[in-house]
Amino acid sequence: MKVILVNGSPHKNGCTYTALCEVEKTLNENGIETEIFWIGVKPVLSCTACTKCSELGKCAFDNGKVNEFVEKAYDADGFIFGSPVHYAAATGAITSFLGRSFYSNGHGKGADAFRFKPAAAIVSARRSGTTATFDQLNKFMTISQMPVISSVYWNAVHGNTPEEVMQDEEGLFTMRQIGKNMAYFLKCIEAGREKGLKPDMSESKPRTNFIR
Repeated sequence: MKVILVNGSPHKNGCTYTALCEVEKTLNENGIETEIFWIGVKPVLSCTACTKCSELGKCAFDNGKVNEFVEKAYDADGFIFGSPVHYAAATGAITSFLGRSFYSNGHGKGADAFRFKPAAAIVSARRSGTTATFDQLNKFMTISQMPVISSVYWNAVHGNTPEEVMQDEEGLFTMRQIGKNMAYFLKCIEAGREKGLKPDMSESKPRTNFIR
């Protein structure tokens, strides 16, 4: 079993990375393979709604890390999405990155890369804006049939530097519990799979609007 931890911070080894490492350490202790995926510092184009991904089997804009990540996502069993707080919200880069990743996936291999795979969002901030950012990231998962992994508090750490984050004992505890809960749910899913349990996808989704 493998979990990909996405670092949406422009600082590769900053506060968000420090929090992700705490989750990663706990996952490894519970026998889960991990990979930290940094989206980098290059500008990330937002989805242009061109719908070319349905023809190409991947995002039409192949000059960044979106397609690289989605290819890895097909083989992953769970995800942790991390972002620092910028203006009480997730970074523009990770918002664009996740928008294109979630919209374009599913065309290349005939299957959704994220559906039914557990995921958690974690955020880091010097002081405030964490819960707004946390809610924002969770929306990518809750529209995609992904079980959301919770902890004993909202998934946030506080600190202006990695050293300060390491002083946030409650925040680090929250990160470790995410790792434990993720490992537990992955093992439950694996046990269910061994018994032949499958999600019920027998009903087609209707598409409606409010204009008559």
